[in-house]
Amino acid sequence: TDPNGAIVARAQPLVADQNAPRAIDARNAYVTNSLLQSVAQRGTGARTNVLKRTDLAGKTGTTNDSHDAWFAGYQHTLAAIAWIGYDNPRSLGDRETGGGLALPVWIDYMGAALKGVPEYKPTVPDGVESLGGELYFTDFTPGHGFVSTVGVPQAPAPQDTDEAVPHVDEQEKQDIMNLFRGH
Repeated sequence: TDPNGAIVARAQPLVADQNAPRAIDARNAYVTNSLLQSVAQRGTGARTNVLKRTDLAGKTGTTNDSHDAWFAGYQHTLAAIAWIGYDNPRSLGDRETGGGLALPVWIDYMGAALKGVPEYKPTVPDGVESLGGELYFTDFTPGHGFVSTVGVPQAPAPQDTDEAVPHVDEQEKQDIMNLFRGH
């Protein structure tokens, strides 16, 4: 708008497959989003569960020698990155990580920014199916174009018998324990 409030220009948001090209196949986007959601729910970003949302996704990051700690994450309508580090690179500490330092900052920000924003549940695109909790492209399911091994035969499943666990002589076990005790 101009100083008088008159509209000078109006832009239409770009929407894939409508008025903009699609940058990534919908199937790839869905599977990648699912993987990054699992990082936020069960992986190094699991602290995000404090926000009680299932639509968060992201990835922690820590550089060599812990000079930088990151969490890059998003929700359907908002993306944010938290970075912790020094202007002149130096270690943040031997045990510092993106999940330990940057993630709490990201959580505080997203908690406030997403207050009142409903959760988003993406629709599964055509060509993706879930088998046993794993996502597959429909044309690459196990046994139909999906390669589970590369020229290596499957090892037989272990038998549930006493023979599966080797017998260790009691004296040998005692000798090993004595090594740890310094005898």
